[in-house]
Amino acid sequence: MAEATALRPAVLAIDGGNSKTDVALVASDGTLLASARGPGINAHDVGVEATVLILDTVVKQAAAQLSGRYRADGTGWVAMHTVACLANADLPEEEAEHAAAVRAQGWSPTATVVNDTFAILRSGLTDRVEGSASHWGVAVVCGAGINAVGVAPDGRVTRYLALGTISGDWGGGYGLGLEVLWHAARAEDGRGPGTMLTGHLTSHFGVERVEEITIGIHQGKIDDDELSRLAPLLLRAADEGDPVARAVVNRLAGEISVMAITAMRRLDLTGLATPVILGGGVITARNPLLMDGITRQLAEAAPRAQVRVIDVPPVVGAALLGLDQVDAPPAAEARLRVAYDGSNP
Repeated sequence: MAEATALRPAVLAIDGGNSKTDVALVASDGTLLASARGPGINAHDVGVEATVLILDTVVKQAAAQLSGRYRADGTGWVAMHTVACLANADLPEEEAEHAAAVRAQGWSPTATVVNDTFAILRSGLTDRVEGSASHWGVAVVCGAGINAVGVAPDGRVTRYLALGTISGDWGGGYGLGLEVLWHAARAEDGRGPGTMLTGHLTSHFGVERVEEITIGIHQGKIDDDELSRLAPLLLRAADEGDPVARAVVNRLAGEISVMAITAMRRLDLTGLATPVILGGGVITARNPLLMDGITRQLAEAAPRAQVRVIDVPPVVGAALLGLDQVDAPPAAEARLRVAYDGSNP
């Protein structure tokens, strides 16, 4: 009976990002029972109800993989507790609205909804300091967007609005895509210096001139979201020594660093051996120029800071938050991490 209970889903973990949604069903001993991937979510565009319907589809895909012996009991619940870490749930009231919609799905008797930065933070923390209220540290995510969160040893939390330019944000895949197009357009028409970004961009879209891309976006023939996929072009040009691309990457290193440093200052963590967890596709590409800039600036402001780039997908962080809530044994975390060893974060 104990073995059967251990192999039932204790945690339904959801990492809902702008570019993709990952779901995992995890037993209380850390065994990964099922997983599924679906499209990205953005409640700002489609609303909370439509967002949760997308999540429900991916949850059902994961649940369908379970054999009879692994299913939850006859209650109809998928798991005993749900943790959903969602992009664009940026304000407390947005988290609460998403939480109400998630609980209404009846996936589990209890559910927690937080911003997806908390999944990044937890996925990079492998130990818990004795006497602290929770796993703590600072996390910065730079993927389709950019955001950060800080948690102090006593449980205090600091966050950013993360609403884009109107809240002082810069960076993230979309913002970097705009930079790529801006510099390439100015290089082509003579207003700016020449840059490798021009050739990389035209090759990416299969056109002869950058102006074709600009006109295509203006006329709706090219989806504006395509800009979010251009960050790899920027990083490649920086690796190739392009001065324009390197200037943008250096600016991004400064932006990531200042978000982490400011969060540490707010929580009085700059003098501690604070874990600084970095995640998101732009960062996990581990571009040397970007990483050197981040580590150098963090070392100057917080010499004891411990910088780590996540090596597991953020859904692992969501699952670990759930295992924390169900009081899973310590070995459960190691077992879950092994299941995702080598996965693309």
